[in-house]
Amino acid sequence: MEQNNIVVFGSRKIRRTWHNDEWYFSVVDVCGALTERADAGTYWRKLKQGLKEEGSEVVIFCHGLIAPILEAIKSNEKNELL
Repeated sequence: MEQNNIVVFGSRKIRRTWHNDEWYFSVVDVCGALTERADAGTYWRKLKQGLKEEGSEVVIFCHGLIAPILEAIKSNEKNELL
């Protein structure tokens, strides 16, 4: 079911990739689309830091990946990247 790797939310582009019958979306792109901030990467890092300080385990395994690395996930190299 490989489809378009870019989806548009409003006027913002959100990168995504299809792997094991699931979509994986760029968290930074989603944050940028929802908050309409130009500094979405900074927003995500601060949000993640605050959640960790509150004891949230939601962000423990959520690392920032460079978009081309998403292709490596498809080739089962995920554990080596994280």
